[in-house]
Amino acid sequence: MDVLLIANWIAFILVTAYALFLFGYVVKTRYEYIKLGKKAEFDHSMKERLEAILVKVFGQKKLLKDKKSGTIHVMMFYGFLLVQFGAIDMIVKGLSPGSHLPLGPLYPAFTFFQELVTLMILTAVVWAFYRRYIEAIARLKKGFKAGLVLLFIGLLMISVLFAGGMEIIWHDAGYSWSAPVASGIAFLFSWINETAAIALFFFFWWIHLLVLLTFMVYVPQSKHAHLIAGPVNVFLGRTHKVGQLSSINFEDESQETYGVNTIEDFNQKQLVDLYACVECGRCTNMCPATATGKILSPMDLIVKLRDHLTEKGAAVTSRTPWVPAYAFSNTVGNQIAYQSREQQETAAAAEGLVSGDLIGNVITEEEIWACTTCRNCEDQCPVENEHVDKIIDMRRHLVLMEGKMDSDVQRAITNIERQGNPWGISRKERENWRDLRDDIVVPTVKEKEKAGEEFEYLFWVGSMGSYDNRSQKIAASFAKIMNEAGISFAILGNKEKNSGDTPRRVGNEFLFQDLAQKNIETFQKHNITKIVTIDPHAYNSLKNEYPEFGLEAEVYHHTELLYDWIKEGKLKPKHEVNERITYHDSCYLGRYNEVYDPPREILRSIPGVEVIEMDRNRENGMCCGAGGGLMWTEEDTGSRINVTRTEQALSVKPSVIGSACPYCLTMMSDGTKAKEVEEEVATLDIVEILERSIVQKEAVLQ
Repeated sequence: MDVLLIANWIAFILVTAYALFLFGYVVKTRYEYIKLGKKAEFDHSMKERLEAILVKVFGQKKLLKDKKSGTIHVMMFYGFLLVQFGAIDMIVKGLSPGSHLPLGPLYPAFTFFQELVTLMILTAVVWAFYRRYIEAIARLKKGFKAGLVLLFIGLLMISVLFAGGMEIIWHDAGYSWSAPVASGIAFLFSWINETAAIALFFFFWWIHLLVLLTFMVYVPQSKHAHLIAGPVNVFLGRTHKVGQLSSINFEDESQETYGVNTIEDFNQKQLVDLYACVECGRCTNMCPATATGKILSPMDLIVKLRDHLTEKGAAVTSRTPWVPAYAFSNTVGNQIAYQSREQQETAAAAEGLVSGDLIGNVITEEEIWACTTCRNCEDQCPVENEHVDKIIDMRRHLVLMEGKMDSDVQRAITNIERQGNPWGISRKERENWRDLRDDIVVPTVKEKEKAGEEFEYLFWVGSMGSYDNRSQKIAASFAKIMNEAGISFAILGNKEKNSGDTPRRVGNEFLFQDLAQKNIETFQKHNITKIVTIDPHAYNSLKNEYPEFGLEAEVYHHTELLYDWIKEGKLKPKHEVNERITYHDSCYLGRYNEVYDPPREILRSIPGVEVIEMDRNRENGMCCGAGGGLMWTEEDTGSRINVTRTEQALSVKPSVIGSACPYCLTMMSDGTKAKEVEEEVATLDIVEILERSIVQKEAVLQ
C-alpha cells in the first residue's frame, strides 16, 4: 500500500503541476493578447470598484434580471465556491488515507453541509441542461461545447459522492447522518470487499481530480473565461460613464487614423470585454435590431471580435492560444502561432497571417449601421460588457477615414453642417414655432437681455421641437405649462444650433465637437446656468457629454421639472383626462439617465388617467428605432422596429401611447398609422397630457 501511495503522490504532483502550468500559460497568453490594445484610463475609486464587485459579482444583480437563469447561476456560483473546500478535503483523503481537514467536532457538520451543496449543484446542472436542451431557450447555444461545462460539473459532483461512499466501505465507518448520500451509496455497494472499495475510491478520486484540473485548464480558453475576466471587467468598471462616449483629440498630430478598424485600435478595457463575454445571449435577446430581423447580434459581434483578437494575438505574440498545444495543433490559432514563430518577424507575420481590417473582414458594415445605440444589450450584460462604444468607434472609422455612411444619414449630417438641423430648413426659421399659438409667451434670450430681464431656465428646444411639425406642438405645450407655473425662461431662438447627438452617434465626432464648443460658447456668453429640454438625446449630450468640453450648467429633462413643479404646487392637474395610457420609455431618458419615475408620477397625478405598463417597460423597454442616427434612415431589412414596439404598446389596449421624447413620439405615431389605429389610439407627449388637465384642453393633439 505504501508503494501505491507514493506512486499516487508522484502522479498527483506531476499532473497537478502540468495543469497549473497550462492554466498559467493560457492566462498569460490572453493577457498578452489584451495588451495589444491601447492603454485605458480609469477614474473609479477603490470604494466604487469594491461596491461593484459586491453587487454585481457576489450579489449577481445583473444575472437575476432573468429569474430562472439567475437562480441557476447563483446555485452554481456559490455552490462551486463552497464545494471547493470539499474538494480539498477529498484530495487530502486520497493523499493521506484516514485523514481529513482538521475541523475537530465541526467536521461532521462540514461533511453534511458539503453533501447539501453537492446536491444543490447537481440540481442546478439538471435544471440548466433542461433549459438549454429541452426547453430550448432561443438565446442559449445548443452545441456540445455549450454543454461541456455541465458535464464537467456533473462529473465532479457525482465522483465526490461515490468516492465518499467507497470511503465508508473501505474504512468500515458505518452509515452516518453527516453523509446521507454517501451512506446510501455505501449501502447499495455493501456487497463489495475492502480491496474493491479502495480501488473504486481511487478511481473516483482520480476522476474528480482530473476533471477538476481539466476544467481549470479549459476555463480560460473557452467562453468560461468569464469566470476570470468577468470579475476583472466589473472591477475595472467603465472607461467613461453611461451616456458618454470617448472623445477624439483632433489636436494630437501624432494620431494618423481616427476610429477603429484594427483590433489594436480598441483600448485594453474593451479587449477585456471580449474575454469576459459569457455567450449567454441576453444582449442579443433584448436587441431591437436582432428582434426585427437585422443582421446585428451584439453577442455575435463580441464573439467575432474575440476570436479575431485570439488569432491576431497568436500572430503577433507567437503564443499558441489552445493548450495542450500538441492536442490542438490543427486549430487555426495554433497554426498561426506556429507560422509566426517560423517567420521570426511577428509584425510581418501578423500582417500576412491575419487580416488587419476589422470592417468587412470580421464585422460587416450592415451590422455596424444596424445599431440603435439603445444600450439594452449593455443593461442586460451580467459582466458589464460595453457594446455600443465599439460600434461607434467603428462608425467613426467609416465616416472620418473612408467617408462612408448611409446616403440619408449623409444628407442629414450635411444639413446639420449647413443649417444646423437635419432637414436643411433655414436656420432663420428656428424660432418660428412660437408663433403657432397665440396663448403662449416664449421670449428669446436676446429679447430678455434687451428688456433688462433675467430668466431662470434656458429652454433648449432642439431641432425636433423647432422644425418638426408634430414636435413643435410639444414645445408649445411645455411653454404653455411654464407660463401657467410662472416659470421664467427663454430660448436661444435662431442662435440655437443642433446638439450634436446625431453626428456623434453616426460617427462624425469632428462635427459633434464643433457644435458642442459653439453651443457652450453661447451658453457662457449669456451666463446660462440651468437648461431644460424636451429632447432626451440633447438632454443626454448636454448633461453627460458637454461637461468634458467646458459646460457648467444644470441640465433637466422637462418631465423632471414638471414632476417637481407638481410636488411644489406650482402646477395643479385638476381636470379629468379619462384615458388608458401606456408609457413608452425613451432609451436616452431611461437606460442612459435612469429617469423612469417622473413621467409615470406625472401621469398618476392627473385625475382620470389609468396607467398601464407594457410587458417591456422601464430598463427592459424596447427602443423605438430612432436612436443612433437611424431616425433619418429607412429600414430595408426585416420588420420595422417602431412597428414592433407599437404592437407591444397596443397589446395592453391603451387609448393613448405616452412618450417623453419627440423622436419616440414620431416613431410611435408612424407605428399607429402603420397598424391603422391612429384614429382609436392617440400618441401624446407627457406634457401634452398634463396640459389637458391643467388648462382643460379637450382636443387630442396629433
